[in-house]
Amino acid sequence: MSDSKNNNKKNMPKINFYWVYGAIFVLLIGFQFLNSGDAASKNISTNKFSQVLIENDIKEIVIVNRTVAQIYLTDLALEKEAYKQYKKRGVFNQKAPAFAYDFGDLQNFENQLSEARNKNALEFDVKHIEQTSFMDQIFAFLPFIILIAIWLFFMRRMSGGGAGGAGGGQIFSIGKSKAKLFDKDTKVKTSFKDVAGLEGAKEEVQEIVDFLKNPEKYTALGGKIPKGALLVGSPGTGKTLLAKAVAGEAGVPFFSLSGSDFVEMFVGVGASRVRDLFKQAAQKSPSIIFIDEIDAIGRARGKNSMTGGNDERENTLNQLLTEMDGFGTDTNVIVLAATNRADVLDKALMRAGRFDRQIYVDLPDINERQAIFEVHIKPLKLGDDVNIESLAQQTPGFSGADIANMCNEAALIAARNNKKAIEHQDFLDAVDRIVGGLEKKNKVITPKEKEAIAYHEAGHATVSWMLEHAAPLVKVTIVPRGQSLGAAWYLPAERMIVQTEQMLDEMCATLGGRAAEKIIFDKISTGALSDLEKVTKQARAMVTVYGLNDEVGNITYYDSSGNDAFVKPYSEETAKTIDKEISKMIEAQYQRAIDLLNKHKEKLTILAELLLEKEVIFKDDLVKVFGKRPFEKEEEEEEEEETKEKKTTLEEPTEE
Repeated sequence: MSDSKNNNKKNMPKINFYWVYGAIFVLLIGFQFLNSGDAASKNISTNKFSQVLIENDIKEIVIVNRTVAQIYLTDLALEKEAYKQYKKRGVFNQKAPAFAYDFGDLQNFENQLSEARNKNALEFDVKHIEQTSFMDQIFAFLPFIILIAIWLFFMRRMSGGGAGGAGGGQIFSIGKSKAKLFDKDTKVKTSFKDVAGLEGAKEEVQEIVDFLKNPEKYTALGGKIPKGALLVGSPGTGKTLLAKAVAGEAGVPFFSLSGSDFVEMFVGVGASRVRDLFKQAAQKSPSIIFIDEIDAIGRARGKNSMTGGNDERENTLNQLLTEMDGFGTDTNVIVLAATNRADVLDKALMRAGRFDRQIYVDLPDINERQAIFEVHIKPLKLGDDVNIESLAQQTPGFSGADIANMCNEAALIAARNNKKAIEHQDFLDAVDRIVGGLEKKNKVITPKEKEAIAYHEAGHATVSWMLEHAAPLVKVTIVPRGQSLGAAWYLPAERMIVQTEQMLDEMCATLGGRAAEKIIFDKISTGALSDLEKVTKQARAMVTVYGLNDEVGNITYYDSSGNDAFVKPYSEETAKTIDKEISKMIEAQYQRAIDLLNKHKEKLTILAELLLEKEVIFKDDLVKVFGKRPFEKEEEEEEEEETKEKKTTLEEPTEE
């Protein structure tokens, strides 16, 4: 029955409301034009009125609104030759006025009539009436009509009405859900095969899909269907992609919408849309609801005291809480939600029974990045030298979205250079483009500035090469990119925990650029701003967050809840100690970098000159200048000794 009604609605002709509004406007204008034309055909001049008045042809004068006189003629006058032309055109009749005369001042007009009546013994009646025309009434209500039209226009826009008027019937559907439904008629092609790297998260959501497909497997053991799962992770890690895969795999109705779709300027609309959404989902159960960016409506309540007692967002959240776990919520509807701001969500929304599972979607590690590369390079035409494992190593901290962007950027770079296939270097150039910014070949740099930049970058390279825990260098360049005039690219180790020595070595390598400027030119410049910002943050984190400073002790002033963002959690005396320890730590690493560069000053100069010549140097160039890294030699010697010991053990005779 409902299908037939829907078909009838689809077959009904769609009303274009813009044409309706236009037709009404044209009719009003036409009516006004006809009225004005009719009035213009009857209007007479002052001389004509005086002539008609003196000839005693007037039967009655009706003064309308104290401004216009309507002239009615006698029966004898209508038979005169002068008025027969009007009579033939049907202008005059016994009920309509013959003429209209705009007399101007009423007092002067009445004096004129009184004088003419006494002088010529005229007999005619004079009446006064107040009259309002239809158009006058229309124009009196015109402002209200315009306001109503504007209101209808915006109501249609907010309820989904198109520009052609197709949504005119949805004016009063503003409280309906805007969720997009994916079912058997609208298949989603994305599957779990298209989601690479998120093995843990996939396992969690696959179980939800399996529950919907085979509920008896779980209910036979007394299990209950989970109410919801919350996907939490950084932007670009694949939360929405994972939800698309669930839609493609589940085979049940899937409602998808954003948290902002509930937010509206009218009171009660958000809660109404939540009710309608869950009503639709319950009618098609078992089903899945996916709410992307749920923090738009799920923020903790009561945090903002400036809002009034009737906060629309809070009302929407309250309705969502009730629908997810309240009376009468025994329908097989699972709610999936995604956010990168889990810290701001309301505790009532996060509790078990509403979101039973919180699935953390982290940035991919090296193995997961390699799997993601495998997915995104399938449609690309690659050269023979592309090494996916190497690309995965050189993209630490990249999300899935970053890798997809990098692959697309590599294809654009190859096409720009008229290549028939994408080579490995194109991918490396894409990394430079994404991380460093656009290469600025025409930037004006003086030879003296270029030399200072070369020694600065060579200082970074030299110090990092000599320190055990500093990240291994990939390349050094003095080609300007984005806001930077030069850069040293490293391949940081993906550590789960970081020790004090490792952080200090990284700080020392970062300060190597300024130390090189001091040694070579005995001057320092503003070029080390980003370096100083980085080491200051690292030092402050070591002292105040990680408790890696002996003077301050094993104390952290970090609050993961974010409640004390505007409150300083330590005294003024402790603040002085913290500032002192941060400064001491940075200066110690700066002096350490100076000592290292003084020790290897000759090689530093060779490296800087090579950089001025080539503008870009790689790891192989550093090996030619410095040889192998000192600690790498020690590791090789230890491995050789272990190998010798094993051989000696094998050669010793065994007693039988």
